[in-house]
Amino acid sequence: MTAQTDTLGPVTTVYKVSGMSCGHCEGSVSDEISEIAGVSSVKAAASSGEVTVVSAAPLDEAAVRAAVDEAGYELVGQA
Repeated sequence: MTAQTDTLGPVTTVYKVSGMSCGHCEGSVSDEISEIAGVSSVKAAASSGEVTVVSAAPLDEAAVRAAVDEAGYELVGQA
């Protein structure tokens, strides 16, 4: 375990996602990421390609990547 696991309070992470172009895209990505355990809020913005995720603890990037892939888009990485 690392010191990062001792984080208190919600964690906000911004990810870059390629391929989103409309509100439907935002909804698809948000819905899939919302399924990850510990996620309390997801806000996707097609105009910037950014997805802001609030979670109880830092998320495993592989889980976020899998959720974005399931929605049909590509996770570029953290913004």
